[in-house]
Amino acid sequence: MNRPNRRVHLRRAQSFASRCLASPLRARVLLPLLLVTLATGEALAERYLSLAEAQRVCFSQADEFEAQTIRLTAEESKAIEQKSGAKVRDRESRIWLARKGTNLFGLFMLDHVFGKHEVIEYAVAVSPEGKLLQVEILEYREHYGSEIRNAKWREQFKGKTGTSKLRLNDDIYNISGATISCRNVTDGVRRVLATFELVVWPRLLAAGKLPGTAAKP
Repeated sequence: MNRPNRRVHLRRAQSFASRCLASPLRARVLLPLLLVTLATGEALAERYLSLAEAQRVCFSQADEFEAQTIRLTAEESKAIEQKSGAKVRDRESRIWLARKGTNLFGLFMLDHVFGKHEVIEYAVAVSPEGKLLQVEILEYREHYGSEIRNAKWREQFKGKTGTSKLRLNDDIYNISGATISCRNVTDGVRRVLATFELVVWPRLLAAGKLPGTAAKP
């Protein structure tokens, strides 16, 4: 398991400890702060999947991922917020078209939300028709609540579309001790599907990127 954030923090902690040991007085004052730093959620950040790994997990048959940058207008952002009930915090996002030759398997959409204190980075795989195929957690920085990475919890999202409720404690069950992360990821997925339906799909259709379509003149 790749844990670059943990290694970075460990190196910083080791450097900090070395400076402390150079002075007994400094050590008595600063070492308790070191222990607090190591106990924070940031030091426990977990990188579960790289971008490339997540793409392969979601679309194992694809041999090409065509990157696209989606920039939302103010009107599009407002429409997405109205449909999803979730705030659009970033009007620019990246998506990838998963292909093998002329076959389009779907879209890989990268997104992030906040847990209680820290960012949760995740990806949503969507079919060309807008049906959710998979949700993967790439990085989780919170001290608690990483149970949202459990396959059983993420399985609930499969088959959802922009018309699905996608509400915690309704069609998505909660995990005790991870309520904030569950709610915010659920809201984020609902926003991503609304973005696909209202913006991404129409743009791809107009550009002839979807199966059986040609670019409009």
